Amino acid sequence: QVQLVESGGGLVQAGGSLRLSCAASGRTFSSYAMGWFRQAPGKEREFVAAISRSGNSVYYARSVKGRFTISRDNTKSTVYLQMGSLKPEDTAVYYCAATSDYGVGSLAGRYDDWGQGTQVTVSL
Repeated sequence: QVQLVESGGGLVQAGGSLRLSCAASGRTFSSYAMGWFRQAPGKEREFVAAISRSGNSVYYARSVKGRFTISRDNTKSTVYLQMGSLKPEDTAVYYCAATSDYGVGSLAGRYDDWGQGTQVTVSL
């Protein structure tokens, strides 16, 4: 099991940028592929981005591709989500998640451990 703590959320104007961080502790971070998900009020949790154990493979939801970048630093046991050109529809609680599966995946059920989430609000 790995413990995950997100940070970096906040209020930003449309068109702005934010960088989310997710610090992991517990087991060897490089043994986990990582993902970011988000959940807006009244909506189901949805996939945002994923990164493989080594960081060599990444995968994005169509809605964020070209605007968001996922990365990781295994020496710091941290995964990042750089968000740019933010839109009001990006407003949500953002969660990071870890899976011991290989590769990258968009299915929430593949992920074993989750953080508590960080709120991102994008205003007009």
